[in-house]
Amino acid sequence: MNGKFFDLKKEKQDRMINAALKVFALQGYRHASTDDIVKEASISKGLLFHYFENKIGVYNFIYDYSVRYMILEIRSTVDSGETDLFEVMKQTECARMHAMRGYPYMQQFLNRSMSEDVSEALLAIEGKRGALEEAYRSINSQIDYSSLPGSVDGEKLRKMLDFTVKGLMTERFQDSSFQPEMLYKELCDYLDMMKKLVYNA
Repeated sequence: MNGKFFDLKKEKQDRMINAALKVFALQGYRHASTDDIVKEASISKGLLFHYFENKIGVYNFIYDYSVRYMILEIRSTVDSGETDLFEVMKQTECARMHAMRGYPYMQQFLNRSMSEDVSEALLAIEGKRGALEEAYRSINSQIDYSSLPGSVDGEKLRKMLDFTVKGLMTERFQDSSFQPEMLYKELCDYLDMMKKLVYNA
């Protein structure tokens, strides 16, 4: 990656980043093409290759950028002293919402990268995958499951809520009128509903 990319105007940087995020999120590494990225970003292929040598170069940069950006949002949004499962999850989703305001496809891209099966892409991000996973592990370690009713398996409940969040996010991304704030509100509604069910069971 050519470091002069960051000398570009922020609007142009974000246009290129968002184009790559969208293409890789929707198509995966194997089917994504630089032609689609430049078309989405309204730039020339020569300009893309001036800053990123090839498709794997774009993917590598986008992944690294997304991980760094998401970790920054998480650390600045999630209260390190919060121990309630549902509140921790709400704050985590709030961090993701903040990220998606500027980069709508960032979370979908990160989700897609977790199931990537092309060895070239996997090797490119291998050393960086641990950073985001560690950030989430750190957040989850804050949760005090002992405050839940005795019959509730806290780890299983958290995983079930994670699946709900990912499923709802995937469903909402298929809607052309997707808005991060609306998704966040809907996710909070689901979390509030589950909290009532758990504590009133």
